[in-house]
Amino acid sequence: MGQRLSGGRSCLDVPGRLLPQPQPPPPLVRRKLALLFAMLCIWLYMFLYSCAGSCTAAAPGLVLLGSGSRAAHAQPALVSAPNETSSKMPFRAPSASSLAAGKDKTVVAGSQEEQSPEAPDSPSPISSFFSGSGSKQLPQAIIIGVKKGGTRALLEFLRVHPDVRAVGAEPHFFDRSYHKGLAWYRDLMPRTLEGQITMEKTPSYFVTREAPARISAMSKDTKLIVVVRDPVTRAISDYTQTLSKRPDIPSFESLTFRNRSAGLIDTSWSAIQIGLYAKHLEPWLRHFPLGQMLFVSGERLVSDPAGELRRVQDFLGLKRIITDKHFYFNQTKGFPCLKKAEGSGKPHCLGKTKGRAHPAIAREVLRQLRDFYRPFNRKFYQMTGRDFGWD
Repeated sequence: MGQRLSGGRSCLDVPGRLLPQPQPPPPLVRRKLALLFAMLCIWLYMFLYSCAGSCTAAAPGLVLLGSGSRAAHAQPALVSAPNETSSKMPFRAPSASSLAAGKDKTVVAGSQEEQSPEAPDSPSPISSFFSGSGSKQLPQAIIIGVKKGGTRALLEFLRVHPDVRAVGAEPHFFDRSYHKGLAWYRDLMPRTLEGQITMEKTPSYFVTREAPARISAMSKDTKLIVVVRDPVTRAISDYTQTLSKRPDIPSFESLTFRNRSAGLIDTSWSAIQIGLYAKHLEPWLRHFPLGQMLFVSGERLVSDPAGELRRVQDFLGLKRIITDKHFYFNQTKGFPCLKKAEGSGKPHCLGKTKGRAHPAIAREVLRQLRDFYRPFNRKFYQMTGRDFGWD
């Protein structure tokens, strides 16, 4: 049957040689392809993860991942309130009667002694992957005062912004640690990327005589923020804080007056002295133009936090990312809280040390204090170009 080809082979043996089988790639090529695919997956994951931060910054109610190294750090002064019914309420400004109640309703921070030690800022997951990214800069903006005015609230609200990086604890460099030098001060700052602002807040700077010249020597372009509050309410809040630590101190009335029968106010008492805003502002204006200073109302941080934050963001040259959608009014505490603080997916308010009940003060004492502060307040209004309505 089969016709023989040359060489003695049958033609039936030929077809198998006409379809050559593909050879598998060498093992080295396969390993390189697998490695390339893995690197592509990692790059895609990192790209999407980093984009999530900038996207959520513009989406209310989402956690901001673009906050740099602050994202993983929860401040000890904040307490979570996920189960409170008020945390689900949209922000509503408190009524005038609630603001006038005998509680310290302003979301404020006291002196450094009142606050728990705060851990240094820790990097977010994406920043941790790129360890060492960014650089430490001297602050371009400082919240310089005032104590019991609302500085802690303002700082925490600002830290929601992805372009703001701030030190959590008060450095107290320009009043207590100036001898340590600017290199030491810079090392306290968080790392920032291009376009981000480095900030810190130390309320005692405003009443420190040497602070204006020292900050000016660091940079004449530093932007300064002063959070002020009705000096009478501020003094009572200051006293209430001290009373919580030292229950045996004299009464507010006895500390207020140098001579009670003559009605002479004791301006040497720090609780009274801090409220002389016009007096403390004068040395600052000798070193900084008024345009480099922003005066924030502590009362409006309670009644309209988004409105005050809009002014602050404009002053700092930031995009208006923080809006009223970031806040809700906590009826129990009596002040606005963040729906989601930076680095957290839960509602956060300032801690238990805020909102202490004020001791009852005689109306006559309050009247005398208001009469005492009135000329200083009016001068302060003229100096700043803003009427804060304390009279």
